[in-house]
Amino acid sequence: MTALPLRHHPVRVLLVFVAAVVVTAVVGSLFSVSAGAEYQALQRPSWAPPGWLFGPVWTVLYGLIALSGWLAWRGGAGRGELTLFGVQLVLNALWTPLFFGLGWYSAAFAEILLLWLSIAALAVVFFSRSKAAALLLVPYLAWVSFAAALNISIALSN
Repeated sequence: MTALPLRHHPVRVLLVFVAAVVVTAVVGSLFSVSAGAEYQALQRPSWAPPGWLFGPVWTVLYGLIALSGWLAWRGGAGRGELTLFGVQLVLNALWTPLFFGLGWYSAAFAEILLLWLSIAALAVVFFSRSKAAALLLVPYLAWVSFAAALNISIALSN
């Protein structure tokens, strides 16, 4: 039996996916240091969740995103699929600076629509590699759908 090259070792690749997601989360957190106070100061719809909920939700979602990417890689995802994975991480990281850093709520809404499309496309392309990888993206897509609705509501009210 031949050992896998170290660069293709499953645990090492999983750590790469986790690291990519952690970088995404850190970039977002750099621009959300004062997000709690900003969020509370905004005119929000009655159905808006409390600010404390976002951290735990994103922690779970980031774990699912990393696992999804890794499962797709294990299923044979190619360069195009993995590039799309990276694109959605970049789009994910860009939303927080637009919304909280700059207060550009309408631009953040346009950006979150691109994020939503990239997640949906990623789920579709991952499905052929790993059904589990695609299904792990469903909560992420649902949360981003909710966040987009919240974003446009805030954009229209502030």
